[in-house]
Amino acid sequence: MQQTENLNIESFAPMPTPEEVHARLPISEAAENSVLAGRRAIEAIIDRKDPRLFVVIGPCSIHDPVAGLDYARLLKVLADEVADTLLLVMRVYFEKPRTSTGWKGYINDPRMDDSFHIEEGMHRAREFLLAVNEISLPAATEALDPIAPQYLGDLIAWTAIGARTAESQTHREMSSGLSTPVGFKNGTDGSVDTAINAILSASKPHSFLGINSQGRSAVTRTRGNRYGHLVLRGGGDRPNYDTVSIALAEVALTKAKLPQNIVVDCSHANSYKKPELQPLVMHDVVNQIRLGNRSVVGLMVESFIESGNQQIPDDLTQLRYGCSVTDACVDWPTTEKMIREAHEILRGPLAARKAR
Repeated sequence: MQQTENLNIESFAPMPTPEEVHARLPISEAAENSVLAGRRAIEAIIDRKDPRLFVVIGPCSIHDPVAGLDYARLLKVLADEVADTLLLVMRVYFEKPRTSTGWKGYINDPRMDDSFHIEEGMHRAREFLLAVNEISLPAATEALDPIAPQYLGDLIAWTAIGARTAESQTHREMSSGLSTPVGFKNGTDGSVDTAINAILSASKPHSFLGINSQGRSAVTRTRGNRYGHLVLRGGGDRPNYDTVSIALAEVALTKAKLPQNIVVDCSHANSYKKPELQPLVMHDVVNQIRLGNRSVVGLMVESFIESGNQQIPDDLTQLRYGCSVTDACVDWPTTEKMIREAHEILRGPLAARKAR
């Protein structure tokens, strides 16, 4: 018997290859068009060829695909209404980083009972992304597991790298090969240095171990991703969406010889994880743009059908419909109000951005 490896491994369970999952759930023409249109629009905003803002908005995490699609349909109607000013991209997060323990997300534990049917979670996650894109609503996600993009990456328009993983070499290398624009969040201490170094790293070619579509280990060689940008999410027990923080971030980006492209996350430390403060954060940032800010190209909002959040009960029939099981969200009426107010305020200022 081997005495030197796999000593703490209980078992290896077979997983369908990316190619097999794609074959079972192939991308449709409508979904492909939605993904490509979303990516090109976000790239145009980052390149300053499109004066609009993109807004990554939706539940903290997906746990109920029925409620998630109900939300997507509501968001699609609102997206069409404000499309001249704001590009709405649905937040579709399936993986949750954990400081210690807790539910790790829909891919890892789709049944929410610690059974960890990852093969089922991956299938259902792809099924959900297809449904969202087929209503012509682009999707955004956080890339946590470096293998998952092989299964789902063709259905994603924008990717986030979180505050906990922006410093990870694995995630920087992975980002250099992703097909989407990538937002790197500042560190949990509030510093932007980690994110800026990540943007620089991801912009360069890399070679690393990964898997190919047939599920075989492969040396992955990337071209580099020129659409990395900074996401301000607050940290160190303070927000960083104020004018001074944004001005300092602009200076840091310029010093690193990077474009001044900033996305402000209205949730997390910027709102002290209090959903009722998210509208105030958005209003403040929108007002900065009204007064002439040109570096903010996007916003992030945690929003669902119902406000707040809930614990996962032992009896899953007791779950409140359309309410987050991770971070607390603003409800749908608040979401509509936030987006419509931003739309009205920004019509003139964004048109002025285009004119310059």
